[in-house]
Amino acid sequence: MKSKRTKGARRHSKLLLKLSSWGNYIDEAYQLESILARKPARLQIEFVGSGEIPPDSALLMRSMLLKRSPQTRIVTNARSSLQGATLLIWLLGDTRLIREDARFHFRPAGPFVADDTSTGWKDRSCFDADDMEEEDYVRVLHAINEFLPVKELAGRPIEASVLKEFGLIDNVGVDGLLATAFGRAKERRESSRTSAKKELLREASR
Repeated sequence: MKSKRTKGARRHSKLLLKLSSWGNYIDEAYQLESILARKPARLQIEFVGSGEIPPDSALLMRSMLLKRSPQTRIVTNARSSLQGATLLIWLLGDTRLIREDARFHFRPAGPFVADDTSTGWKDRSCFDADDMEEEDYVRVLHAINEFLPVKELAGRPIEASVLKEFGLIDNVGVDGLLATAFGRAKERRESSRTSAKKELLREASR
């Protein structure tokens, strides 16, 4: 029995990402890679704190998640509000959860800046470290844009209600299924009661 419990525990893993205003999250990225190498049936990634994962680290984690075994289902749980590139990791979950009052926020950059009249990030011939980080951030925004309209939402807080509108919170689908199931159950109960009443009337008329 003990070996069975140990084996079952290995099928479900958790990675806690404590978000802070400092750190590069490289250790967390390699921890993620190590967990994924074990091919767990389910990996839950939890986000807590007020910091932000740097764009390069977010892109590194994204590459690891995209290469995971098809046997591994990812659950992402935002227990705090998320900023910038951190949102990309959350979006990669097969099942996405969010604290009811949490919000997401990312700033516009590159081609996602509305009415941009500057020379543009593509026109610069050389880059320093900050420019490279900005390049990575723009790549993050391109990836987020596959899920949400970045240009329209950048620079404003994104509530859970907006995520529901785009079908990004899986419990919306579950709620719909439950509502349908309860509705059908109610219909079956009402139908059963009607049939019972009709049967009683038949018996009474005999």
